[in-house]
Amino acid sequence: MTQAADSPNRTNAASGLRFLTELIGWTATPWALHRVDWAVATTALVLLIGLPVVVGTPGDRPFDPPVAIPGAAMLLLVLLEVAAAAVAPWFAWPTWAAVVATALAATSVVLEQPRWRWLLRH
Repeated sequence: MTQAADSPNRTNAASGLRFLTELIGWTATPWALHRVDWAVATTALVLLIGLPVVVGTPGDRPFDPPVAIPGAAMLLLVLLEVAAAAVAPWFAWPTWAAVVATALAATSVVLEQPRWRWLLRH
């Protein structure tokens, strides 16, 4: 098992911006999807928050995940979170807020590159 310290997951700027990006996705996605159906919005919220709580790549966090998945699968989950944060605000919020959210998501993508490379190797 890989040590958590091996992952570049907890660099201050990247992890803080990643959390902000996730928070935007968690907020904007159900907000945008509630117009479709409240059950769809609730399901999206459960997937965006619940799935990363249950699954993870060993060594990526300071604790072992309940269900271990390969790094490539975790990267797909991360990409889903970033996509939600970049796209959903355009359907839920004013344009200025969507621009800010998309810019934050794009910056998160840039800062997360060391972690993403690490995930692809594990």
